[in-house]
Amino acid sequence: MAEQFDVVVIGAGAAGMMCAAAAGQRGKRVVLVDHAEKLAEKIRISGGGRCNFTNINAGPANFLSENPHFAKSALSRYTPQDFLALVKKYRIAHHEKHRGQLFCDDSAEQIIDMLKAECNSGNVRWRMPATVQGVAREGERFLVQTSAGLINAASVVIATGGLSIPKIGATDFGYRIARQFDLAIVEPRPALVPLTFDAQQWQPFVPLAGVSLEVDVETGTLKGRKATGARFREDLLFTHRGLSGPAILQISSFWQPGTPITINLLPELDVAATLIEGKGTIKKHLGNVLAQWLPARLADGLLQAHGFNADARLADLPDAQLRRLGQAINAWTITPNGSEGYRKAEVTRGGVDTKELSQQTMMANKVPGLYFIGESVDVTGWLGGYNFQWAWASGMAAGLSV
Repeated sequence: MAEQFDVVVIGAGAAGMMCAAAAGQRGKRVVLVDHAEKLAEKIRISGGGRCNFTNINAGPANFLSENPHFAKSALSRYTPQDFLALVKKYRIAHHEKHRGQLFCDDSAEQIIDMLKAECNSGNVRWRMPATVQGVAREGERFLVQTSAGLINAASVVIATGGLSIPKIGATDFGYRIARQFDLAIVEPRPALVPLTFDAQQWQPFVPLAGVSLEVDVETGTLKGRKATGARFREDLLFTHRGLSGPAILQISSFWQPGTPITINLLPELDVAATLIEGKGTIKKHLGNVLAQWLPARLADGLLQAHGFNADARLADLPDAQLRRLGQAINAWTITPNGSEGYRKAEVTRGGVDTKELSQQTMMANKVPGLYFIGESVDVTGWLGGYNFQWAWASGMAAGLSV
């Protein structure tokens, strides 16, 4: 005998709990189903355990999608200020880091507890841990087969996320359900992820692992009406296999396989012009000159990688060589061979095609009562709290509609 509910939310992460709470507080009979032993592990590990729960600057321009206009409706109706009001209501101490990023002072656990309390105040029922074996449409309603029994509901909300961080339980469940109901998928791929390079090409840079500095990084086409690229100023981190840090995580969402990225390692300095101008007055060796501006290990590594002698006297070097060195520092162009994949990706780009969904409610246009929210949808935020804001906003949009 199936249990009767108004709404089944599958996936008890950020978007799922937000949706369940909103629906429950409207008087809907809601059940939240999740396969994990521990609730909301992705929230728990986010922001170094302090949860970068939103960004006060979040707006549609901070999101990628095949349809960049899709997210406007939900984001405008549930803003960072709305979520912040909830955080303040629960007296969760928080602080702002650079560029509008908001974190808990103490622990991400406080955000999980807050969302759980919001669900409980809407009398949401929990089925956890419980796996979902199938979702079927029966007349105007749905039958959801779970390891905790059969559920009959008027609405099903898929909030199972993307493929990133499989070790904490990420699966392709949401995409399988979308395909079952003949909904198009924008091909998923890792986003907010470190980039890797051919081992031989990267060999000169392996000793630089651990070096970090602020850079400008860009990829793609930035000009014209059909601009497809992006540029960010953030910290870069060298790794044994490639590049990471916020700058690379940001650009990875825009990077297309086979295309280069360009990095300005000294964005505030025209290196070639400064070196050429200093030839008459600076008596130092080239390595010592660069070490004034760059971490010493990076200065030596770059000179070696580009065929320069760190002990050469600046005054002895031809202008053409200094221009080449300036280019290597101010516009270092290098082509990744891939990324660290879903294992290290913070989010998944792509997902259920937004053409299939109502931007007001997140419901599938051709399957009344079936909703997709959060990371399962083809809406991907920048690094820095934006993806959580999409979870809250899309979850609320569905929760007010079901």
